[in-house]
Amino acid sequence: MICRSDEQLKLMVEEARKWTKAGKVADYIPALGLANPHDLSIAIHSPNGECVSAGDIEKKFTLQSISKVISLALVLMEQGKEDVFERVGMEPTGDPFNSIAKLETMAVAKPLNPMINAGALVVTHMIEGNSVDERLNRLISFIQTLSADSEVNYCKEVAKSEYETAHLNRALCYFLKEHGVIQEEVEPLIDLYTKQCAIEMNCLDLARIGLVFAMDGKDPDTGKQLMPSAVARICKTFMVTCGMYNASGEFAIKIGIPAKSGVAGGIMGAVPGKYGIGIFGPALDETGNSIAGIKLLELLSENYRLSMF
Repeated sequence: MICRSDEQLKLMVEEARKWTKAGKVADYIPALGLANPHDLSIAIHSPNGECVSAGDIEKKFTLQSISKVISLALVLMEQGKEDVFERVGMEPTGDPFNSIAKLETMAVAKPLNPMINAGALVVTHMIEGNSVDERLNRLISFIQTLSADSEVNYCKEVAKSEYETAHLNRALCYFLKEHGVIQEEVEPLIDLYTKQCAIEMNCLDLARIGLVFAMDGKDPDTGKQLMPSAVARICKTFMVTCGMYNASGEFAIKIGIPAKSGVAGGIMGAVPGKYGIGIFGPALDETGNSIAGIKLLELLSENYRLSMF
């Protein structure tokens, strides 16, 4: 995909970049701690095939929690919403994304939603296949289709770094396994989940995936239905209610578009019927969202009236 540079967008990027000084990269995952905190880039993809961009858009980053939306779409297609929501809830939470607290206090150990780590682990557990490689390849193939990029793969260095430090996610898995919410062994699931989070791409790829969600699951180039519109709608709803961790309510008020962030600094936006947005800015705020990326989306939403509310 060729994306033309846009001067007005470039000015917005430079304005938002000032905020990187107030953020911090996710160094609790050692490989992510190597990122340049002052990086910031954006691509915006329209249904007519037009793409505009600014910043170092070719720089790759790992999806991290953005992958939760895509794995949810895949599992909804494979398993159906009844099976998925029998195991994971639909409610937002004000707790941090890696919290175990609600699992311990709920009458049934059922994660509140698929965007927190406990819920995402349950969703990943439901990806079909007889091995980690088969299940991972199923997910990567789906992502390659959504992004129209057959080169998308996972970063082995980041996956290894995450696997070696995934102690809290292991604790979540053991708790869920104890209560029968997941039925497989913990280590293969952690292996699959960390590789899922380490799937990497650039802003152009992410913007195109965002556009597929924005267009209710349709391929913007061919018009082919890549996922049922009902699945895209469910995913976009979770992006609004839970997509920006425990800052989702404030994000909905200030910016008002379905979006999902990841701790590598990516943000995927899906403006319904209009745009797919891909952002990379690894300096994070205290909730784990790209601090300059959110500022950039604020500027965009104000200037182009992107809010759906």
